[in-house]
Amino acid sequence: MAASSRTGVSGKLWLLACLIVLFIALYTAGWFYAASLLREKTLAMLGSRASQGFAAECLDAEYRGYPFRIGLFCSKVTVDDKENGISGNFGALRSAAQVYDPGHIIWEMDAPAELRSSRGLTVATTWTSLQSSLITKLKGVERAALVLENPKTHVVSSTDGQTFDINADRAEIHLRQNGPDLDAAVTLEGTDTAIKDLQQLLPRLTTSVTVTLVGRAGIIDGSDPNGISLRDTKGEMREFRADLGEGRVLLLSGPFSFDNEGRMSGKLKLRVEQLSAWEKSLSQAFPDLGPTLQTAVSMLTALGGGTNASLDITIKRGKILAGGLIPIGEIPPV
Repeated sequence: MAASSRTGVSGKLWLLACLIVLFIALYTAGWFYAASLLREKTLAMLGSRASQGFAAECLDAEYRGYPFRIGLFCSKVTVDDKENGISGNFGALRSAAQVYDPGHIIWEMDAPAELRSSRGLTVATTWTSLQSSLITKLKGVERAALVLENPKTHVVSSTDGQTFDINADRAEIHLRQNGPDLDAAVTLEGTDTAIKDLQQLLPRLTTSVTVTLVGRAGIIDGSDPNGISLRDTKGEMREFRADLGEGRVLLLSGPFSFDNEGRMSGKLKLRVEQLSAWEKSLSQAFPDLGPTLQTAVSMLTALGGGTNASLDITIKRGKILAGGLIPIGEIPPV
């Protein structure tokens, strides 16, 4: 082979090698850029807004997965909302996205989690598995889904020493931006609830709720200036459903709102199916309330005209009124 031919081949090889090195350099730069974007989106989901007094920190942040996947790993996650007086600690976080689809993020977190409120409320939760997925867009998160296996939550109020426990076999949370509004759906399967000095608050049941929060789409990606606070929020409870099985169903729906002090108001429609079965289950949980429950069921049966009953529930700044007149309880401010 002539010297000129060998020189031409060598030049082409050098050019090819340079192009490969350039491609690798550009790909690596793009990978780290996408990794930083992943970190931004993940922390945005956690609600990091330091300029507004809300910060989220990913301790020992480390990127993994190069070259084909992108993952952000943290040994611990902390959040601090100074404006609303809420802080929290969470376990290790692991997230990942494919290089070719960085907008679809899968992440999981280790237990436990603890949230503390300046109002004296502490919420501690453990689980065996927590997995989530995010669908992001240019300026935030469009959809999110969260699944917890065997979540166990313990709530303590330091103001009165009251405790409250909620245990479930499985919990699912789905969030979606719907224009300026936020659609949310929550399901708790196989739920046990208990309050201090009572062995069990309610019989084992499955609950679900679907709501729309007006103008609160930014909650899902941390862009809402009010963070996760529900104050000054209006919404529609499309359906709250409590199901004991065997046709024992309680349904609740209607519009609601929270004022700037966190007190709830609303006009809700309550429907109870299989009243006698509910009475039997609740009487077993609360033996001392047997006569009261019998009276309540008799009244509801008369209103409903059979085994099922419907009742209007009015809530005025936290005070619950049956039929708009009879006080039956109070909801504390959020």
